[in-house]
Amino acid sequence: MHFSSATTQYTIAYSQLVLVEARVQRNEYEDVIASKDGQTGTVTINRPEVLNALRAQTYIDLISAMKWLGNDDEVGVVILTGVGDRAFSSGGDVKAQASRTVAAGRKHLHRMMELFALVRNCGKPVVAAVNGFAIGGGHELHLMCDITIASDQARFGQVGPRVGSVPIWGATQMLPRIVGEKKAREILFLCRQYSAQEALEMGLVNKVVPHETLMTEVQSWCDEILDKSPQSLRIAKTSLNFESDLMYSSYLHGIEMLALTYGGTENLEGVTAFLEKRPPDYRKFRHSEAGASL
Repeated sequence: MHFSSATTQYTIAYSQLVLVEARVQRNEYEDVIASKDGQTGTVTINRPEVLNALRAQTYIDLISAMKWLGNDDEVGVVILTGVGDRAFSSGGDVKAQASRTVAAGRKHLHRMMELFALVRNCGKPVVAAVNGFAIGGGHELHLMCDITIASDQARFGQVGPRVGSVPIWGATQMLPRIVGEKKAREILFLCRQYSAQEALEMGLVNKVVPHETLMTEVQSWCDEILDKSPQSLRIAKTSLNFESDLMYSSYLHGIEMLALTYGGTENLEGVTAFLEKRPPDYRKFRHSEAGASL
């Protein structure tokens, strides 16, 4: 009976993988375009009307595409980018956050972690081609890639505290290791935006090129990677990830804490202000207890 059950589960899993691959081949995605050209795979976020903002469906499509390319033994490198000339990704879709509950938020954040694990643990280099805004969750998405090549029109930054959220999907963990503690705290606390050149100077990207030559440069880097031993690249990536892999509990703790903020007054102030295109008023949430009765 156990053998029959295991066989059934394997058959279901295999059937699901076949369906995923067929879906990818037909590009039946709502929010991304996935393709393979020789030994190079490309995943492109395809929501230009909202600056490639990330909604639930986007994460589902990104997960499916990364599974396909990650499991394809012929693919040696994956490019991650966004459609159009304006944005790699402007981050999480704030409209969806307006109605998010604690339970729904927790499920959403675990889905995000599944994508994080696929990018980090696929065993092959992932190159971010940042063609515009890489903000909020979009910024964290490029952080988890192995290499980042940026257009000279790219802009980088985090927005969590501005919209009543926290960037626990990699920024609080990865940024200090890339740009140093002090600069990371500046980026996270002040929510400023930085030019491609500023990002290069702080070690946030590997190279900045003229906008019109971005994908040519990215493909050149990919070609260099493809000339290297795939076994050695896999081992190198796994070893490089060792320290950050030890921070996994930080992501889980962050998920639980951030999920509890959904629907709260500060969270909704940030979301509402964003949707109403006005500055949020967070000062009203700081109260003095001077003179309060003991």
